Amino acid sequence: MKELPAIEGGVPVREKKIYYGHQYLDEADYEAVLDLLKSGDDLTCGPRIRALEEKLCRITGAKYAVAVSNGTAALHVACLAAGIGPGDEVITTPITFAASANCALYCGARPVFADIDEKTYNIDPESVRSHVTARTKAVVAVDYTGQSAKLDELLAICRQNGLLLLTDGAHSIGTKYKGRPTGSIADMTTFSFHPVKTVTAGEGGAVLTNDPTLYEKLLLYRSHGITRNPQWMEKEPDGPWYYEQVDLGYNYRMSDIQAALVLSQLDKLERFKARRKEITARYDAAFSAMEQLIVQEEIPESDTARHLYILRIRPEKLQIDRRGFFDALGAENICCNVHYIPVYYFPYYRKLGYEKGLCPKAEKLYEEILTLPLYYAMSDQDVEDVICAVKKVAAYYAV
Repeated sequence: MKELPAIEGGVPVREKKIYYGHQYLDEADYEAVLDLLKSGDDLTCGPRIRALEEKLCRITGAKYAVAVSNGTAALHVACLAAGIGPGDEVITTPITFAASANCALYCGARPVFADIDEKTYNIDPESVRSHVTARTKAVVAVDYTGQSAKLDELLAICRQNGLLLLTDGAHSIGTKYKGRPTGSIADMTTFSFHPVKTVTAGEGGAVLTNDPTLYEKLLLYRSHGITRNPQWMEKEPDGPWYYEQVDLGYNYRMSDIQAALVLSQLDKLERFKARRKEITARYDAAFSAMEQLIVQEEIPESDTARHLYILRIRPEKLQIDRRGFFDALGAENICCNVHYIPVYYFPYYRKLGYEKGLCPKAEKLYEEILTLPLYYAMSDQDVEDVICAVKKVAAYYAV
């Protein structure tokens, strides 16, 4: 193997580092937050939260939205609303952030990992079907990289078996499946507004649903299990101050400061989506003809607002493995990442009895992928520098 990073004397493609993701903020975002702070409005549980939930409903077509403190909280309250509890099983994918599986553990249930489609990298519906048991309560599908999971097939499996379909849409706000926006199709869909996502609140998340009963439960679990709704109370209110805790909930409320920011960000969603699609198309065109590389395939049903760009190497065509490719790009000042380590590889999951070998396709994928820079503020030169660096490394280490 050639010594790294000695490519062309160690002179990198670019002088300054470019990272895999970064938020974009403009004057409208600054003003939105400042306007709130100057307004005297409530900073929590105020009008910006209601405005955000209404806007999410308009964008997605969902009937109800519940803003929460982060994407993990969104998954947790969705599982609680679904009635997931001890003894239940929840099927999900291992190629995701840990929260997609941890949300089942939070409820006392057991995550069950289905394998992926080796071309799209999303959860494989047939693998899901093969993992359904009498204990299965729900499926948590992940719109990995922003591409929609095969929702029709997954919904059919869930309906046939009396299961709820939860979609982790942390990557997919702005994506459409068969012309319908993410958030309006599954029983519940969760979003994340982390800084590297398509739109950001700094932190924050939301749950979308069309079911009024699930909506009421989501509201309850977001705020300590406390309600002022007479329909949920055991006794008549003594006065306007009266409330009851009717279940064990959590403080998963989003602040109006965060809501003000993401409201402004959502005004730019179509711009963000268009630029991400443009960069993705340029990457695909550059890499798809290279025999050392594989690009992620997209199902025709998904009009994808891509959050991550995943490049897969073919080790048999290279003198280096994924780590070598990763380090070589780093030497070119292209700072990549890897999304994701299979969840059940982690020590905590091993303590629960999970072992390697559960999902062979997912495990092989993990050994061969890296995440290239993709975000709205990338310049055309940034994109060309990434392409140049990838081609340089692939050519230099080609078999």
